[in-house]
Amino acid sequence: MTFALNSRHAVPLSLAALIAVMAVLQPSFLALRNLQDIATQTAPVAMVVIGQAFVILDRGLDLSVASLMASIAVLATAFDATSDAMIPVIFAVCVLASAMVGLVNGLLVAKRGVSPFLATLATMIVLQGLRFYYTQGAPSGSLPDGFRWLGAGRLLGLPVSLIALGLCFAGLGWLLHAAPLGRKIFITGGNPRAADLVGIRSDRITILAYVLCSVMAGIGGLFLMGYVGTVDNWVGRGYELDSIVACVIGGVALTGGRGTLWGAVAGALILVLIFNIVIILGLPVQAQLILKGFIIIVAAAFLARLARG
Repeated sequence: MTFALNSRHAVPLSLAALIAVMAVLQPSFLALRNLQDIATQTAPVAMVVIGQAFVILDRGLDLSVASLMASIAVLATAFDATSDAMIPVIFAVCVLASAMVGLVNGLLVAKRGVSPFLATLATMIVLQGLRFYYTQGAPSGSLPDGFRWLGAGRLLGLPVSLIALGLCFAGLGWLLHAAPLGRKIFITGGNPRAADLVGIRSDRITILAYVLCSVMAGIGGLFLMGYVGTVDNWVGRGYELDSIVACVIGGVALTGGRGTLWGAVAGALILVLIFNIVIILGLPVQAQLILKGFIIIVAAAFLARLARG
């Protein structure tokens, strides 16, 4: 009973502890402007994490999300548009391109039996090669000013990216936790053979999970591009690891079939706060990598104990 209580409250307690630490290290942390900045930083990460959570719940992972984010950012500049009226068109094309990448990943895993690691690793490398071939190492082209507003602007006092994250979370959260499709994802991830026996087309569920993951990575890439304000070949670098780590922190089991979207998003916020603490303490960037590895070990051990208990 005690362990169940601890496991259920581990994420919110960790989040509260980190907020307390941040408030001590940086007295201005709780200022409205700073909280808005933290939310703006978290939004693109959390978008990718939401998609990654669907794949992990299906017993997979997606290593191509960071490369896809950069490729989508480059694709957006290929329009060489300056009018904000082009933003919906750019978004639609980028989302469609992201879905196609997810479809390829899903087909490789579900239909060809390629391991998620190898399938998405191959996609990551192919996207990187295509991106560098197109840009010749230096992306060019222009973007409408509205992208900057989407990535770093405010609407009614709230970051625009946070509002977009809320809409994505609400829609996909309902899909996962309230719709019949969500139950099929949990069953497929928990026991694919049992899913087939009860008539669930596990291959279709897997394909859909990868499509959703890529679409969220593409959207996250567009908002991150707007936040950073520039486009290069490495937009989103490291997000493939960050998204997996955030899911693990938030209690999404790497063995599939167990976890929540709320926990995954909370894990993204925890990760951002940890990185902010590293910066405040003046630690080298290598400290972030050490922390990521340590967090994975601790979270994985905790989930393994939960599974046994």
